[in-house]
Amino acid sequence: MGGWFVMSIGQEAVAVAVRMAMKPADHSISGARGIHHALASGLSMREIMAELFGKATGSNGGKSGNFGLHHPARHFWGIQPTCAAQTPIAAGLAFQMKYHNTGGMAFCMLGEGSVNQGVFHETLNLSQLFGLPVLFLIENNQYAMGTSQQRSSAYRDCLARRAEAYDMEWQLVEEGHDLPTLYHHIATAAEKVGSGQKPFLLEVSTYRYYGFHVADANAKRYRTPEEIEWHREHRDPLVFLQTQLINEGAITMGEIEALAEEAKSEAMDAVHFADASPCPTLDDITKNVYWEVDHRTAASKHGVHLFWT
Repeated sequence: MGGWFVMSIGQEAVAVAVRMAMKPADHSISGARGIHHALASGLSMREIMAELFGKATGSNGGKSGNFGLHHPARHFWGIQPTCAAQTPIAAGLAFQMKYHNTGGMAFCMLGEGSVNQGVFHETLNLSQLFGLPVLFLIENNQYAMGTSQQRSSAYRDCLARRAEAYDMEWQLVEEGHDLPTLYHHIATAAEKVGSGQKPFLLEVSTYRYYGFHVADANAKRYRTPEEIEWHREHRDPLVFLQTQLINEGAITMGEIEALAEEAKSEAMDAVHFADASPCPTLDDITKNVYWEVDHRTAASKHGVHLFWT
């Protein structure tokens, strides 16, 4: 795999809860850590793996890798690599829905590192002023790119409290590993956004087991291995849900093992599919950059079109 690969292991429950809370007219967008949102949106493992492998059968033709995962048909507008860049895009989506009275809302996922970016605060300000239906959801995994929240952010109690400066409603959800509880809070916040046509800032406490991306060699230096193992033991969303379902008699261990094998088979199929898929051609470098060029409109015959190679 070329480029960065930003994993979401440990944060799966957030993506599932968001998709459960979304309605057909709603839209979603995420920051760099968004592969769990791509999967939850319904993007196939084959399309994801092929994109990560840089193959033409990927979701973005193999030209973007980790940051080319998007699923417009299911209203997932992709993974944005620049810190907090997704926040004004989400506001734009919300403005469009409000302007055309479609009844939908935008779900905007971001990490705690994004809340210190100027564009995030500009977006909160305008969203509150314009009454835009956006649910800003902070997936707080505590370490951003590798610096702890305490060392990188000035705050009182929690980061979501910053919404008070914009007279915006906010909430902290500490059970980021508990899918039913998390869904309840996200769905409740979403209902407020939709009915009140006002933004809402929701912070979810979660954790990532690995580094900022797959090549982060310092992942166990800015935190201890013991800390990582504690979260694995006490706050793993998959294990927590598995225990809940078994205790309720909703599933058996045999069924869980069968699901795990099915998932492994699907993942290996995606690897083989990606490995066997063709690479993009040199001609593909200019495709899907400009609408005018792709469709040979009159505008494409004028001016200079720039392509990065």
